[in-house]
Amino acid sequence: MGKAIEVKGLNKSYKKLHVLKGVDFEVEKGSIFALLGSNGAGKTTIVKILTTLLKQDGGTAAINGFDVAAKPDYVRQSISLTGQFAAVDEILTGRENLIMIAKLRHLNNPRDVAEDLLNRFGLTGAASRRVSTYSGGMRRRLDIAMSLVGKPQLIFLDEPTTGLDPEGRIEVWKVVKELANTGTTVFLTTQYLEEAEQLADRIAILHEGKIIVSGTLEELKKLFPPAKVEYVEKQPTLEEIFLAVIGNKEEK
Repeated sequence: MGKAIEVKGLNKSYKKLHVLKGVDFEVEKGSIFALLGSNGAGKTTIVKILTTLLKQDGGTAAINGFDVAAKPDYVRQSISLTGQFAAVDEILTGRENLIMIAKLRHLNNPRDVAEDLLNRFGLTGAASRRVSTYSGGMRRRLDIAMSLVGKPQLIFLDEPTTGLDPEGRIEVWKVVKELANTGTTVFLTTQYLEEAEQLADRIAILHEGKIIVSGTLEELKKLFPPAKVEYVEKQPTLEEIFLAVIGNKEEK
């Protein structure tokens, strides 16, 4: 499949605050990669560096083989970023938002592009309504749809379900799974353990500026001490793994 993202020894400081302390990870093309960590762990800083919005102090990062610092223009052509809050124009309709982005990207037939995405994201029935009337889940779906105008190879979702109710979160999860099924690489940051468990092919836990563990969910479960077998063997949850790993690191 090849690597969509390669990060080695990434460092970043803000004045005296050392945010990233030698971060290393790789993301396979066509996969969903979840970067898991609490507030202030450095997740958004990593996203900003990978999307060329911020320069690292040390280390290297490459997107589809292009160094983010040396060739930012090449990187931007193949990526899209959806931040923590939906970047939609509430005065416009859903259709008008998508047409506007398609025109800004100089695509042919912007209306056709909009209709295709409205259909794909289940927004056709609400396409003529102002976005101010949309629910949180609908706004987020539209936001992600807008990110896919131009068919980027890699999409960054920085805590995409922040502030959504359970129904809205499930809507977004469905969209993310569909993206991966069509070959789009998804880089997801989240504080929600359940989200990483539901979506990710691989999970990395970021704590105090370092990746302290990474792997598939099954690989992470093997790090957890085996449970006593009583009537049914209990499998550890990602939350238990997270707390156990964090606890072990802090003890050291």
